[in-house]
Amino acid sequence: MDDGAAARLHLPTQQNLSSRLDQLPRRALGRVTGLLPAQDAEEHSMLLRLLEIGFLPGETVQVVARGGWGGDPIAVRVGQATFALRRQEASMVQVQPLDDATLPAKELA
Repeated sequence: MDDGAAARLHLPTQQNLSSRLDQLPRRALGRVTGLLPAQDAEEHSMLLRLLEIGFLPGETVQVVARGGWGGDPIAVRVGQATFALRRQEASMVQVQPLDDATLPAKELA
């Protein structure tokens, strides 16, 4: 993915600034709405990694578990895979919390 495409994917709109992934309660479902813009080269690399592993707008996510003190790392399920993210990484992912009524039946299986 080129840098321009990555930049276009992490421009959240005012409407979808409802929550960040690190704020999503354990077991709650959410839908990725975007990624926050990078402030430096390190964050840019982090955002590219998040995109590469599947944190794309429209994907369903769920916080599976949190680490002990401070809740770091966070185990997050995206699609059919589970990843451990640092709180800083998870805070870059914008999500819209979902309830079961808003999900298609195939996503609940």
